[in-house]
Formats: sequence, C-alpha cells, structure tokens
Amino acid sequence: MTKQPSPVIPWSVPIAVADIPETGRRFDLIPDAATRDAIAKVASVTALPRLEAGFDLTRYGNDGLHVVGRVSATIGQTCVVTLEPIQNEVDETIDLVFMPQPVPAAETENPEQTRTSHADDDDVDIDVDDTPEVLRDAVVDLGAIAVEFLILGTDPYPRKPGAVFDAPPAGDPASHPFAALAVLKKGEGSND
Repeated sequence: MTKQPSPVIPWSVPIAVADIPETGRRFDLIPDAATRDAIAKVASVTALPRLEAGFDLTRYGNDGLHVVGRVSATIGQTCVVTLEPIQNEVDETIDLVFMPQPVPAAETENPEQTRTSHADDDDVDIDVDDTPEVLRDAVVDLGAIAVEFLILGTDPYPRKPGAVFDAPPAGDPASHPFAALAVLKKGEGSND
C-alpha cells in the first residue's frame, strides 16, 4: 500500500491550546503577497488580491478549543460563460469546536466491559454537524482553517453579472455529428 502525500498547506498559523487563556484570545490575520499567491494556486483561482481572517478562540472544556471567526477575500476567477476575468467576494463565517481524539476504550479498560450495543437505545441522537473536529497535538492551525473556508466559499462556476449561456441553434439534422451513425443504423434494419 502506498502512502498518500500530505496536502500542501500554503498558509500555516499554528496556535497551541496552552497559549489560549481562560478569557480567550483574538487573532486577526492577513497573509503577505507570496502566501496569497500560493493560496490562489491551491484554491484554483486566478488571483487573490485580498484575504483577511479574524478568529476568536476560547477554551472548550479542559483540552478543547472553540474557534469562531470570519474569512473575507477578493478572488480573481474566469467567467464560465464569457471566459473573461472577473472578481468575486468571499465572506464565510466559522464556528468550530476542536477536541483531542478520544482514547479508544480498548486502551483504557477491558474491552468486554465496554462493549455495549446502542441498537435498542431510542435516546441516542448524534447530529453529525455537532461532531467536534479532531485536535492534533493540542494545536489548531488558523491558516489552514482560513484556506479551507476560502475554498468552501469560492463559487466553482463563476459568472460575470448578466452573462447567460445560449445553446447553439439546432441545425440541419443531417449535419449532426451522429447523422452518419443514424443512416448506418437505418440500413441495418432494412435487411429484414
């Protein structure tokens, strides 16, 4: 089995949980031009003239972090209809909880004692959206979060205002690319 290469992180701003006081901490981040160029490549946009990210970090329990913030950017793209360069705005809100990965029960107790079935429990209701993100090595990377939300907020099919795709007019059926195939198929049916 081959190991997948790790994704390139063009902007990394690691923050340790231990560096966040109980009262919380604010981070306002603006990458330099070279970093914005690298992010533009990863985000598949033609340009990234502006990117700003603001985060409020607070402790979540003993070991976790609650990250609330906003990513705002101006991005250059190509209109999918006219193929002209355009600029779009991205404005994404962030509200994430990071918790350390729980220790598997097999490592903490006898597996026979912890094995239970929740199939009959009507009370178990887990909302996937409420599942915390995994906190690795007690560090959150605010740069990586900002890039992820920038990509999520980027329109994959940008259009210039007012641009409308008009399908080419239907021409003569005999000039259709599959017209010759249709003639051959008709010819096969006439041999009956």
